[in-house]
Amino acid sequence: MSRTSPHTHHEGGQVSRRGLLKTAGGLTAALALGATATATTADAAPATFTHPGMLHNAGDINRAKVRVAAGDDPWASGWRRLTANSHSASTWTPRATATIIRGGTGENYPQLYNDIHAAYQNALRWHVGGTAANADCAVRILNAWSSTLTGITGNADRYLAAGLYGWQFANVAELMRGYAGFDLGRFKTMMLNVFYPLNDRFLREHNDACITNYWANWDLCNMASIMAIGILCDDGAKYDQAVTYFKSGGGNGQIQRAVPFLYPNVEGYDLGQWQESGRDQGHTVMGMGQMGALCEMAWNQGDDLYSYDGRRFMKAAQYVAKYNLNMNVPYTTYTWGSGQTCSQQSQTVIGSGSRGQVRPVWAMLHYHYGRRLLLDDKYIAQMCFSVAPEGGGGDYGTTSGGFDQLGFGTLMYAK
Repeated sequence: MSRTSPHTHHEGGQVSRRGLLKTAGGLTAALALGATATATTADAAPATFTHPGMLHNAGDINRAKVRVAAGDDPWASGWRRLTANSHSASTWTPRATATIIRGGTGENYPQLYNDIHAAYQNALRWHVGGTAANADCAVRILNAWSSTLTGITGNADRYLAAGLYGWQFANVAELMRGYAGFDLGRFKTMMLNVFYPLNDRFLREHNDACITNYWANWDLCNMASIMAIGILCDDGAKYDQAVTYFKSGGGNGQIQRAVPFLYPNVEGYDLGQWQESGRDQGHTVMGMGQMGALCEMAWNQGDDLYSYDGRRFMKAAQYVAKYNLNMNVPYTTYTWGSGQTCSQQSQTVIGSGSRGQVRPVWAMLHYHYGRRLLLDDKYIAQMCFSVAPEGGGGDYGTTSGGFDQLGFGTLMYAK
């Protein structure tokens, strides 16, 4: 199937974002992508994928490397947060197993998420600090799992495991592709045979439930996994599948279902109610990280989902940040179909549970909207700086919620 990039044209006399990513190297690319870079709405997968091109591009990596070497803040503070995390030690020993179980009896999935975050943190230490021991550790973890893991099972939560750990694991592999000793081919096979079928089945069948039964995060993590696998494997059909679902899918991860109500000009700012806002704030903030990861990966392939549908996601992030900064936001009763029969349920007030919960999701959003695009992202910015410097897995508790996002946004996204 042949494709042409939607971004090979010039806009306003400027080279497209894809052109910048391909022609400008290192810090030059990072600087060039500042305020003037543009990306249009995604129509099709890129003809040629950019690598590294998921959560971090070459410019991001080089900027962090240069700034940390110079001792500049906030990068240096983010680096100290990374090196202080026990998961980033090059002596980490993987605990790969053939079957991962999330939900029901015999749960063992913390083995997987702890190893993924250790691999990610070691990959960052190598890219930014240049230590080969950390790269070797990341590769040991990747190779151990790709030679061992054959299945993900459990109750419905197996789909959360396939989604969350799918996009995260693929991101580590993207950072280590080409490194000596890393068996990329075998790793791709694992992603295609173990993770993708569950991601795909969930978005198509929703565990045989009403399509609106599952919260937005369930769709979003599986969408992000499919997109990451598409990029890792240079598979345009899978990349397109994720982008298409973001725009027009039937479940709650589709952008207009994820942000069902808009509130223009509330005290000077446009806000958007998040689908899980009536549930609790831990899951709502989690949603900022899941949709953020999807948008950032697309951005690094030249596609702007961040701005899709009138920057609908930004309005939601402003809303979530404002409420979690202990300010009031409007709320509209949210009604959905649940279970297998689509029986109606409603939430009439915003959920105050876990209000103010800290998760490392805000730097990615602020440095995009506030610095790349130079927009007034007042509440996102306040939230970003109130939790800086961001840590990662292991810094926010030992349970799964602390590992729903890879983190270290201050180190990798500050501009």
